[in-house]
Amino acid sequence: MGDQGQKGVQFLEEAQKKLKNTQGFLSSIFGGGSRIDEAIDLYVRAANSFKMAKKWAEAGNAFIEAAQLHLKQNNKHDAGNFKTIELYQDMGRFTTAAKHHISIAEIYESELVDFEKTVLHYQTAADYYQGEESKVSANRCLLKVAQFSALKADFQKSAEIYEQVAGTCIESPLLKYSAKEHYFRAALCHMCVDVLNAENAVKKYQDSFPHFTESRECKFLQTLINKIEENDAEGFTQAIQDYDSISPLDSWFTNLLLRIKQNIESEPDLK
Repeated sequence: MGDQGQKGVQFLEEAQKKLKNTQGFLSSIFGGGSRIDEAIDLYVRAANSFKMAKKWAEAGNAFIEAAQLHLKQNNKHDAGNFKTIELYQDMGRFTTAAKHHISIAEIYESELVDFEKTVLHYQTAADYYQGEESKVSANRCLLKVAQFSALKADFQKSAEIYEQVAGTCIESPLLKYSAKEHYFRAALCHMCVDVLNAENAVKKYQDSFPHFTESRECKFLQTLINKIEENDAEGFTQAIQDYDSISPLDSWFTNLLLRIKQNIESEPDLK
């Protein structure tokens, strides 16, 4: 393994010993926190040793352990900094870098609820996968970018990504039927901005993918567009309930649909 690799292993073992010593009741009162800080330092030293030994996976895992401990200590900004894995890009290990950026994104998504950082790291992971021509993995990350971009009200970016992924799915016999889901989400993003944008988008999707025309998603979108044009918030809500009773909508959809409904209710009634 080499000297640096052996040092990395030793630092890991020392870090784990420090953590075991923080688990007792007395330790939690007398110095438990300082031992956790020492364990974090040891994990970082282990990661740096593994980097020098070109043990990329071990280095990444050690950084992740340090970051997780920082999260427990509520040092949230430090947690993000420890998990910046730029060294993989320098070494051409794009797939490894992508996986670690996904790990970072998942922490920001679930632990820190920071959508901006979540989007940043999923986008970086997607870029790395694209560098390796890993389209399926890149698309998986891009869909996460689209999901959280919409929740940040960046509807244009979200719609463009869903359309891009749908376009790649259409080219694949195995994936083409998943395109309707992506077009569905893209149209709702357009609808959050302007009903005319949504109407034009749906027509474009029908031209690109004729199977979309007869789908429940497309018919639902057309119903929603009609209700918006009629300024019928009650009918809009009923259409959602009817659709949801057969095809349950997750929180992402309900978040966007609520926003669209609020837009209808804020419009003056011209009837």
